[in-house]
Amino acid sequence: MFPHFIHSQKRNPTTHQKDPDMFWDFVTLRHETIHQITFLFTDRGIPDGFRHMNGYGSHTFKLVNATGEAVYCKFHYKTDQGIKNLCPKAAAELAGSEPDYSLRDLYNAIADGRYPTWTFYIQVMTFAQAETFRWNPFDLTKVWPQGEYPLIPVGKLTLNRNAVNYFAEVEQLAFDPASMPPGIEPSPDKMLQGRLFGYADTHRYRLGANYRQIPVNCPYRTRVQNYHRDGFMTVSDNQGGAPNYFPNSFGGPEDDKMYLQSRYQVSSDVARYNTADDDNYSQLAQFWTKVLKPEERSRLASNVAEHLQAAQQFLRERAVQLLTRVHVDYGNAVREALEKLKNQKASSLS
Repeated sequence: MFPHFIHSQKRNPTTHQKDPDMFWDFVTLRHETIHQITFLFTDRGIPDGFRHMNGYGSHTFKLVNATGEAVYCKFHYKTDQGIKNLCPKAAAELAGSEPDYSLRDLYNAIADGRYPTWTFYIQVMTFAQAETFRWNPFDLTKVWPQGEYPLIPVGKLTLNRNAVNYFAEVEQLAFDPASMPPGIEPSPDKMLQGRLFGYADTHRYRLGANYRQIPVNCPYRTRVQNYHRDGFMTVSDNQGGAPNYFPNSFGGPEDDKMYLQSRYQVSSDVARYNTADDDNYSQLAQFWTKVLKPEERSRLASNVAEHLQAAQQFLRERAVQLLTRVHVDYGNAVREALEKLKNQKASSLS
């Protein structure tokens, strides 16, 4: 489903323009999306630069200790500079007058020695808890309530140096969830399982088959020993005359069982699963009623209506119905905001 979601957010294949019909058609047909879409239209949808936003691993991962005991986890980076956002009007003005605003803010802060930091937290869920969790613990569109699975502080992330050469150190970076250090493993999260393949495949297309040899992507404190050889843009010694096949009798690297993926049990049946039938509303209803302040709800409804008004009438109606399923006040607020925009437009034309 994810490729279709991405396509719906991109450009119309005929007009090559952003298309509100595509956007809201998909969202209103796949209700899993409304959690993320709502966050997009809240104040946090437009952070005031990179220093004032949080970061999330989003997926469910596994943490495995030295004895092979494992738990599921989620990663959180909370900004120590505080959350700060831009209103749509200010963001639109900056997009035209200073499109590098966020990049400049981050670069100057680091250059001036005001190093931005994020506190790193994890949430932990045991395998037994995952079996009885009322939502799918591997569903990317759901959160783990922090009241039940509290944030555990782990450390700090500090950005203390700007790139000397942006292309060499940033453009050529190849982040890949399949490149996991020992002790961190993937969970059955379907989206993560797809990304384990998709990211590396993208890097091979973008940077070449030997993208792991590029200095910004290769290890500095050890020497790679494996059976990958040749290909365009080989910039190392290509592992010299070491064997390029396995098994062999000439001193090539052996499998190290220490780094095998941990064992886990699999139960129940295996089949294609349609997440459209899940509870895609109650977590968002809690967000609307318990997290957002009245003025934040008002701005959310206005932001949604501003975008939704450009879609066709049947899509506007379907969107309001979807939001009403989340919470009746959410649907009503967007309906009223749409009506207000309609009256303003009619008044300007009269």
